[in-house]
Amino acid sequence: MLTDNEALAAFLIQAKRRTYAGLDDDATIAAPLLTGSKQLEHRAGPYAYRDIYFGMGFFVGQETVSKDDRVIWSMCYSGGARAEVTDRETLLSLYKFLRQALLAGDVSAPYRGPAEFAGGDMTYQNDVHGTLAQFHGLEQISKRSAVLYELRYSGGLLR
Repeated sequence: MLTDNEALAAFLIQAKRRTYAGLDDDATIAAPLLTGSKQLEHRAGPYAYRDIYFGMGFFVGQETVSKDDRVIWSMCYSGGARAEVTDRETLLSLYKFLRQALLAGDVSAPYRGPAEFAGGDMTYQNDVHGTLAQFHGLEQISKRSAVLYELRYSGGLLR
């Protein structure tokens, strides 16, 4: 039998794989709560996941998980491509690589991707501190050692 935190971590991984990481913006619901936002949702058992964010090159957002209709966990994030990334092709390739890294995340740290992930000429690094109860982190994507993307995040269990 899983503990509450183990069940929450497993659900987070499942939700992220069935929303942005696995489906990109194809997981966006048609009528988001906040005008101009992208909103992604996933439900399974007693849990419901919602990710609402604004922007693309630079973006900000918040993920929440509810259990039995009460929000129990949340994470806020902001970041994106560096200002010098101006062409759409590079931006799209960065976010495609980011989704691959996010899909490689696991229940030991279900917030974003793994500590390190590499593919082609890009490298993903994720430096996270804390536990599911309270954490913060920084993820970066580099291409040939030049950092092109950076995101900061923090969150935890609500009490």
